[in-house]
Amino acid sequence: MDMRQTVDESRGGFERLVSKIPGYHGYKEKENRRAADKLLREHLASQLDEQRRGLVNLQRDLLEGGGLLLVDDLERAVTKVQKLADRIRTASYGYAGLFDAVKVKEEELDALYAFDENMLAHVSAIQTAIDALASAIGSQGDVKGAIRGAVSASEEAEETWRQRESALTGSAAV
Repeated sequence: MDMRQTVDESRGGFERLVSKIPGYHGYKEKENRRAADKLLREHLASQLDEQRRGLVNLQRDLLEGGGLLLVDDLERAVTKVQKLADRIRTASYGYAGLFDAVKVKEEELDALYAFDENMLAHVSAIQTAIDALASAIGSQGDVKGAIRGAVSASEEAEETWRQRESALTGSAAV
C-alpha cells in the first residue's frame, strides 16, 4: 500500500495543468509527499486505535474471568498504544511552505515517509502480541507473560517513533 500513488492518482485535470508551471511542479511534488505521509500516519493511528479497543475488550474478558489483578498491568499497554496513536496522528510532517527560508528536500520527505512506512511492522508486532494475549486469556495460558509481550511491543514502537521525532527535530532542514 503506497499512499504516494493514491495521492498522485487523485489529482484532477486542473492540478495536472498547473503542474506545468515552472517551479510549481517541484512544490506540488513536495506537497504530494506530505499528503501521502499524512495519509500513512492516519492509517497507522487508526490501526492503533483499533488495537487499543481490542485491548480494552481483553481487559473486560480478564475482569469477567476473575483476573482483576492483571487488569492494571494490561492498562499499561492500553495507555501506551493510545499515546502512540495520538503522537502519530499529531506528528510533524516536515512542512516548509513555498516562500519559507528553510527548504525541505524531497529526499528528506521520502526518508520520513519510509520511516513511517516502517512503523507498519511495529503496528503489526503489537497486533501479534494482542493476538497472543487473547489466546492466553482464552486458554488460561501465561496471561502475565502475554501482557508483558503486549507492553514490550508497544514500548518498542514508541521508542522507534521517538527516534523519528528526534531525527525530525535534530535537523533544521526537515
